[in-house]
Amino acid sequence: MYVKNKTIVVTGGGNGVGRELVLNLLSRGARVAAVDINESALSGTIELAGDKTGNLFCYVTDITDKEAVEIFSIKVIKQFGQIDGLINNAGIIQPFVRINNLDYSTIEKVVNVDFYGTLYMIKAFLPHFLKHPESHIVNISSMGGLFPVPGESVYGAAKAAVTMLSEGLRAELRNKNVNVTLIFPGGIETDIKFNSGAEKIKKGENDAKSAIIKPVKPKKAAQIIIDSMEKNKFRVFIGSDIKVLKFLFNVCPGFAASLINKQMKSHIPE
Repeated sequence: MYVKNKTIVVTGGGNGVGRELVLNLLSRGARVAAVDINESALSGTIELAGDKTGNLFCYVTDITDKEAVEIFSIKVIKQFGQIDGLINNAGIIQPFVRINNLDYSTIEKVVNVDFYGTLYMIKAFLPHFLKHPESHIVNISSMGGLFPVPGESVYGAAKAAVTMLSEGLRAELRNKNVNVTLIFPGGIETDIKFNSGAEKIKKGENDAKSAIIKPVKPKKAAQIIIDSMEKNKFRVFIGSDIKVLKFLFNVCPGFAASLINKQMKSHIPE
């Protein structure tokens, strides 16, 4: 589905890849309904939109609140008349700790944002999408939703649920007018660790400079995602790291799991 002159809802539109998705869509002539729980973050996106702000509409909404999501969907459908696409980008990671040391409130928050937030948005908009000639849903999974990452097991489980939800949704919508794209990002150079409360080190001090495989810039990731949406691709892998791990897990899963364990060891307190 080409996005020009279409209206697309983007969750997590206040920062990182979500912000770049909003800006990319605007540059292609789309109208964007950007959703975020952080009003000041949305204000930053508005500032960056420049002369495209006439096509940008921002909404402060908690996607983990089922009733709030339903109210939001009714509001934007009434406002625009037709919504053509949904990009479920909003997500958080957990602190880098083992399951044994992870408190229930954090577990519930991660699952609520990463899985239920995605599910609620799909449930709210899918009936509307099915009534129109062409619509598109993009769901963002993760490297952690494919491979076991110690210290991120609950996050990985939530993203694995997004993966299976998307696979099932794609099958259910076969021969329908709603397409589904599933994105697997590897390392993306964003502040998700800090915005999620997963890192206490100073913002900006990440591993990007020392990494052997450099993380992908958010702007590039957004471009790949929108290109994939327009080309109606289903499973899309972003970044050399996830492509290498995918190959290694296919060839020698034990070695690949050991490699991840080694990489994560310094991040996880005993």
